[in-house]
Amino acid sequence: MSKTYPTDLSDAEWECIEPRLPTPRAPRRPRMHSLREILDAIFYIVRSGCAWRLLPREFPPWKTIHHYYFRTWRLDGSWEQLHTALRNRLRVHVKRDPQPSAGT
Repeated sequence: MSKTYPTDLSDAEWECIEPRLPTPRAPRRPRMHSLREILDAIFYIVRSGCAWRLLPREFPPWKTIHHYYFRTWRLDGSWEQLHTALRNRLRVHVKRDPQPSAGT
């Protein structure tokens, strides 16, 4: 991907998120697009609010991103696990209890 967007992950953000991403359970064919490209596309959609089909051409195909990653990770709970891990990390960083006590 040659063009950059404000929603693209920084190197530091990527280093934090990468180890928490789900790994394939079964052997698959090699990926055509990196997970970082996939996440950059998902974050672009989430932040811009555009339709999946209107994803700029610099990103991988919208069907690949939506079905094989966004939807699959939503159904298997990966997004929730990633959110929980990042929330806990942030709370520890600001010297708070990793588990929030209100609103749960």
